[in-house]
Amino acid sequence: MTGKRIGKHIGSSFDDFLKEEGIHEEAVENTARQILAWQIREQMIAQGISKVDMAKRMETSRAQLDHLLDPEDGDVNLRTVQRAAAAVGKKLRVELV
Repeated sequence: MTGKRIGKHIGSSFDDFLKEEGIHEEAVENTARQILAWQIREQMIAQGISKVDMAKRMETSRAQLDHLLDPEDGDVNLRTVQRAAAAVGKKLRVELV
């Protein structure tokens, strides 16, 4: 590990650690999925939207909504997330950095 001086501490960043372990991409993807699921759940709670109502707004099944709200489910596609965002009056923004 190459050391970088950060304040008075020497060490690598957490990103560097994840890359060295070969799990950086997976960790970033999992984190993004967890954040999206959390944000959608929070909007549902804030707006008093039940799962049944949310599924109706998204024109999908409750089972599909459960997949979306499960941060461990890796099979959720962007179109589903876009429909969920629209259902709570939000827009999904994806950008390359």
